[in-house]
Amino acid sequence: MSKKNIPIALKIEAILYLKGKPLSLAEIAEYAGCDRATAEEGIIELMDDYARRDSALEVVENPNGYSLQVRSDFHDLVQTLIPVELGVGALRTLAAIALNSPILQSDLIELRGSGVYQHVPELVELGFVRKRRDSDSRSYSLQITPKFHQYFQIDQLPQIFPTAAKEQQLELELEVPSSEY
Repeated sequence: MSKKNIPIALKIEAILYLKGKPLSLAEIAEYAGCDRATAEEGIIELMDDYARRDSALEVVENPNGYSLQVRSDFHDLVQTLIPVELGVGALRTLAAIALNSPILQSDLIELRGSGVYQHVPELVELGFVRKRRDSDSRSYSLQITPKFHQYFQIDQLPQIFPTAAKEQQLELELEVPSSEY
């Protein structure tokens, strides 16, 4: 196939693959060196082609434009193969949840600060943390999921304090004489 004889749909497929992000119709037309109507025809042809073949990829349109992506059927595979990128704050929040699991979100905020409000939704979306309304308070109960253990290849987290020692520590804190207030 000579450079001039490449069908527009194939050219658009290459553009979407190489850019790796959603592109507007105008951007696709500019990169393909054609007008918008020709680019739109090429996109429709490409979408139809992917819809008909048994492929792990698909061309989708979203508010940001058109993109070539892995079908949603392969979401679990993508999560397994592509490493998750978490910021230091989110990693520290995840560590605090893991070491204190289950923990109330209100207690986690006291421990880690207000950044928890950004970290928890991200950790829930990534599947590392489960968030449930706590029946005894107005807060949420947070705990790590099996995906956390699988992803970080940790079978069991060590107990920082054995349960009895934790309870004993709480009792000691409660026994502060009232004259010290």
